[in-house]
Formats: sequence, C-alpha cells, structure tokens
Amino acid sequence: MFRYVLKTLWRHRTRTLLTVTGAAVAMFVFCFVGSVQEGLHRLTTGSDADRNLIVFQENRFCPTSSRLPEDYERVIAEIPGVRDVMPIQVWTNNCRASLDIVVFNGADPKQIQQTRPLKLTSGDWQQFQSTRDAAIVGRNVAQRRGLKVGDQFTIGEISVRVAGVFESNVPSEENLIYTSLQFLQYTRGLDAAGLVTQHEVMLTDTADPDRVASAIDQKLRAGAVATKTRRKGAFQASTLSDLVDLIGFAHWLGYACVALVLSLVATTTVMSVQDRIKEYAVLQTVGVRPLRAMRLVLAESTILCVVGGVAGTALALTALGFGGFAIGAEGATIAFRPSLGLAATGTVVSVVVGVLAGFIPAIQAATVPIVSALRQA
Repeated sequence: MFRYVLKTLWRHRTRTLLTVTGAAVAMFVFCFVGSVQEGLHRLTTGSDADRNLIVFQENRFCPTSSRLPEDYERVIAEIPGVRDVMPIQVWTNNCRASLDIVVFNGADPKQIQQTRPLKLTSGDWQQFQSTRDAAIVGRNVAQRRGLKVGDQFTIGEISVRVAGVFESNVPSEENLIYTSLQFLQYTRGLDAAGLVTQHEVMLTDTADPDRVASAIDQKLRAGAVATKTRRKGAFQASTLSDLVDLIGFAHWLGYACVALVLSLVATTTVMSVQDRIKEYAVLQTVGVRPLRAMRLVLAESTILCVVGGVAGTALALTALGFGGFAIGAEGATIAFRPSLGLAATGTVVSVVVGVLAGFIPAIQAATVPIVSALRQA
C-alpha cells in the first residue's frame, strides 16, 4: 500500500511539491507564533516570577522614567518576609517594541552572580567585578551585535568593555547586558547618582508575596518617591501589556496557518481522487474493499501533510535556535526559543490535519459507483 501511495504522489510530483511546500511554509509560521507565546509564558511564569517582587516608581512605565532612591534598599530589607534586596538601574535604547532592543541592567556583581542563573561561556567573573566599565553580555545580544570578550561596545551614552558572554536557562536573560550599578549611575548624561530604576525583592519561603508587596508600598508611602510593588511576573506582563495583547491576537494567526494546511491538503487530495476515479473503480472490481481504498487516500493526505509539516517545523526550530530572536519593550524582552514541546506540537498537528484533510476524499473514493465511474471514464 505504501509503495502504491508513493507512486501516486510521484506521478503528480509538481502538485505534490507545491502542496508540501505550502504546508511547510504554514507550519513554519505556526511554530514561530507558538515560540512567541511560549516565550511570553516563560517570562511571566518563571521560577522567580511569583516569588520575587519588583518595586517600581508609581505611575511610571519606561525604565528611564522610574527614579527611586537607592537607600530604599535598607528600608525594604527591614520588612518581615524579605530575604534580600537588589537595587537595579535599567537603561534601554528603545522603550517601544523592537526586535533589536538593547537592555542594560546595572547591579552589584556579587548579587548578579548569586541571584541570576548565568553561566559564562567566555570571559571571567573576576574581570567583571574588578573593572568599572566591564560588562557581561547575553549570548543572543552578542550574536546579534557580533560581540566577543575584549570588544568595546558603545550605544547612546554608554560605552562598555565586554568582560564575558553568558548563557542562561532563562531565555530572556540572554537578551540582557549586565554592568555594575555604580557604572550606570555615574555614566555621563544619565544623571542617576544615588538613584535606581527598581528594587528586586527576594522573599523567604514562608512569606506571602502580596502581603509583603502591600507592606513595602505602605512603608515607602512617606518617602520621597511613591512606589508600586508587584510580583515579578505581573510586573513584566504589565510592562509588555501592548505586546501581550498583540501576541494574544497572534494565536489566531497560528490557527489560520493550520486551517490553510487543512484546506490546501484537502484540495490536493480531492483533485487526486477526481483524477483517478476510474482507478478506484478498477481497484474495487479486483477485490479492494472500500475500507482499504479509504486507507489509501488517508495515507496519501497524511504523507503530504506530515512531510510538509515536519519540514516546516524543523526549519522553524533551526531558525529559532540559531537566530537568537527576541522582541522587547520598556526594558523587558521576550526570547524566541525552540523547544521539544514546539516540535511535538508541530508533528502532532501535521498528522491530525493530514487525517482530517483526507477524510472526505477517502469516503468519496470508497463509495464510488463502479459502473458509472467506468462509463464516465
């Protein structure tokens, strides 16, 4: 049966190639959309998204507009349930949505090493800690900008020397550049001495994040700058609110791609059955049962869909793996990464759509009236 189906497909190889190519392109887009949705999910539901808090200036959005006193760290650290506080100065080249956003995070190098899941692939921590203008660069940023250890990188008012390149099991981290807090505070033109963009608060295991967040805002209400404290995941989702809405709409694009594959393969299979209506009548006269004829058509549509779908999925995963793509806004980034879940989804969708696309043509082939089909032919 399998050899017969392959011969049938090869007999109409131009139509087969066009159908497989169309399915591959549609599944390529489907996987890219899925990767964006996975990246947003990872960013807002990571291991520290619910346990860490972000203290930000009230009614501020872009990092450049939030200016909190650095000494709030001491006040926050005294609140019950707080394990550690890390002041962070954030600088970005673009507060709007961008595919090439550059985000600097300035913090204490020792705290960065303790709180961030970073692994240097080149360079060393000692040089980063001991050199004022040193920076460690995420793998994706280094790839996009062509940076390596020892390079001088300048953008806007900031100029740093690359002391290391790191990778992380948190994909969004690989789109950041870390420097010391003092470097960003005292960079000419930033005017941020004694100020930070935000405080990241690490909690004890038994602390209630919402209760601690309320306590922080209440404690700092009498301070020089009012604050808004939220869980890290909620803060990032709010920061990327415009992108969240866009990504939420984009999942309909994924469904549209699946519908495109379904209609494309179904149309091709219907045409194939119509072209070979006499052939199916002859098969029935020589003893091929209707159920076997159905299996022949279903196998044909499934092969078309699986070959195209798997090829498109593989190309998408390859591009995601080597492209280092990310989109960001207001200092937060969403990384596009390949995943086993994405590969499995692409494969399963291809198989299911292939079976569905061939179901009606298969019934047509199995129920063809022998006499009228031969007479018509």
